[in-house]
Amino acid sequence: MKQTKILVLCTGNSARSQLAEGYLQYFGGDQVTVYSAGVAPHGVNPLAIQVMAEDGIDISHHTSNHADEYVHIPFDYVITVCDNAREQCPYFPSAGELIHHSFPDPGHTATADRPEEDKLTSFRRVRDLIKAYCQEFIETRLPASESTLG
Repeated sequence: MKQTKILVLCTGNSARSQLAEGYLQYFGGDQVTVYSAGVAPHGVNPLAIQVMAEDGIDISHHTSNHADEYVHIPFDYVITVCDNAREQCPYFPSAGELIHHSFPDPGHTATADRPEEDKLTSFRRVRDLIKAYCQEFIETRLPASESTLG
C-alpha cells in the first residue's frame, strides 16, 4: 500500500504545524507519513508538547525544520496552517495538492504577561481546533482509515 505523504507548514514550526503533524500521523496511522516545517523555524514550543501529551500523543521527539529541507520529497498534500507560511511557502514541484487552513497562533495570544493558565488555555483551544481539522482531513482524504482517539 502506498503511503500518503503530507507536509504541514507554518511560520516557526513550533506549535501549529507540530500539533497538526502529531494528529495527522495519529489519525492516518500507517497510511500516512507526515512531516512539518517552517519558513523561519525556531524550535518546538514546550507548551505544544504538553498539550499533546494531555491528549495522549507524544511529540517530544519532533524537531523544528526549515521547509527547504523537504522540497525534494514528492508530497501528496502540502498544508499551510498560517497565512504567513502560505505567502512564503517554497515551491514544491511534486506536491499533489496545496491546501491552506489558517489557525490562530497560540503563542501570539499567550503572551509573557499572562498567567500560565492563560497560555495553556490558548494552546488547548488551538490544539482542539487542529485536532478536529486533522481528523476530518484524514476521514475525507483517506476514507479507509479509522480514528481511535476521542
